Amino acid sequence: HPPLCSCPSPCVPVFSEAPPAPPQDIQVDNWLLRWSPDPDDGDVTYTAQYSSFDSFVWTDVPYCVHTSLNSCNVSSIKARSEYGCVMLRVQAERHGQNSPSVQACSKHGHLCTPDFILTASPGSLTVHLSRNTTFLREHADHAKYRVYYGKKGEALQDYKDGPASVTIDELQEGQRYCTRVQYLYFKQTEGLPTCTQCELIPESDSRRTVTIVSVVLVGVLLLVFPVIAYFFLFQRGRFKRWLQPQYTFREHVSLNTTPQSHCTHCFRQRIYNTHTQQIHFSIGPRLDCYPKGKKGIH
Repeated sequence: HPPLCSCPSPCVPVFSEAPPAPPQDIQVDNWLLRWSPDPDDGDVTYTAQYSSFDSFVWTDVPYCVHTSLNSCNVSSIKARSEYGCVMLRVQAERHGQNSPSVQACSKHGHLCTPDFILTASPGSLTVHLSRNTTFLREHADHAKYRVYYGKKGEALQDYKDGPASVTIDELQEGQRYCTRVQYLYFKQTEGLPTCTQCELIPESDSRRTVTIVSVVLVGVLLLVFPVIAYFFLFQRGRFKRWLQPQYTFREHVSLNTTPQSHCTHCFRQRIYNTHTQQIHFSIGPRLDCYPKGKKGIH
């Protein structure tokens, strides 16, 4: 950024500083809040905040304000919220500049965090959730689950609500999809969401068969095509000769014979060799061209 001057003379340059990168992988495990700092940022501190059940106010967590550490114990806020249902977030700070706040997730389950199991099927993903939880029992029909989902590497913006297990259909086979689950009270999300879990959507048997056949055909073509191309470009003449059969032609010729011979015709045999492209002649008498008691050509 260009320097800014706040006085006419002399001018002292004041450089604006970009805010630090937000923390990553923010997780809560048994009321211990952990996060990963950005490795490229230095001289950064962190502040954790919480929001209690049915509240829209974010409050700093005691003993976790402007800390240079990458973790802090947040068990002190457990008694300040109903059912221990709180949401937590962490932001980075440097020289008065704050990063966006990033919400924490529960790594190994929590009183106000759903437990779920993922089951992937061709084209769908089922999130198995229990209806028999403390949060759902306490709030009866006003509470349900909100399941966020999306392809791995993308923001989980799509969601589906339900009182128990939720099935997400029309997913692309062969792709990995991720989910995150949180309690929903009326229309407001409550408590810590689960950390993201991902599953690969398997391919159906028919599609798998088509894929295998396609791969085999492509492999065969890749192996056979160079051989065909070689014969076509360099051995085309020889290949054509191999396909042509040998032809034999017989021609009858008249020869002068002696009076003793009663044969006036002999044959000449012409043989064409397709491999050497040469013609060979063979001359000989018919079977009745021999005089009585003699053999030979007259």
